[in-house]
Amino acid sequence: MDKTITSVPANRYAENFSSPEDAVSAALNAYTVANVRGAGMLSGHLQGNFLKMISLMVRPRNVLELGTYTGYATIALAAGLQDGGHVHTIDTDSTLQDVRDSHWKEAGLAGKIIQHTGKALDVLPTLRPVPFDLAFIDADKGNYKHYLDLLLEMMPADSTIIIDNTLFHGEVFDEATSDRNAIKIHDFNQYLQQLPDVFHVLLPIRDGITLVRKTR
Repeated sequence: MDKTITSVPANRYAENFSSPEDAVSAALNAYTVANVRGAGMLSGHLQGNFLKMISLMVRPRNVLELGTYTGYATIALAAGLQDGGHVHTIDTDSTLQDVRDSHWKEAGLAGKIIQHTGKALDVLPTLRPVPFDLAFIDADKGNYKHYLDLLLEMMPADSTIIIDNTLFHGEVFDEATSDRNAIKIHDFNQYLQQLPDVFHVLLPIRDGITLVRKTR
């Protein structure tokens, strides 16, 4: 399923007038589309550039990613790492690790990315000592509230959290929708709206992406 909620011409125009993908990301994009089930989950060119831009602006010491898939977004999130920094990424699927590792190595990121295999709610408590200042949530939609609560507890003030799929194919606009994930995402958006000590903006990029700034 194509998760781009913007029109195809608008999305294509935005890609055409954004910086091109680096060679490794472009190759991983093509490989994923051709060979891996669920390629609609890939961040892709435009969103990848967005993630890379945020990382370059934040200059994180350490990044936390929930949901690795083939590791495309991981490359983008690593772009702004400070010297000695790491991306910790969590996924339940270990079958794609060879794909991830080969492309991360080709991108010069060997040693900078730490893969954790398991359920994020189980892995996250073990990472509390790591000082994360940038995080990306792109995992199971039903646990978004739990992930956000844990990250807001773990991360310091002025840290940034990026949350994917917050417009969920446009289904969140439909009050009559029966899509369970769309309902969960709408509930999450309502939950985030009333949280104290955060500043946030929901952007209509691809499938909807929300930026959250922890203010205290």
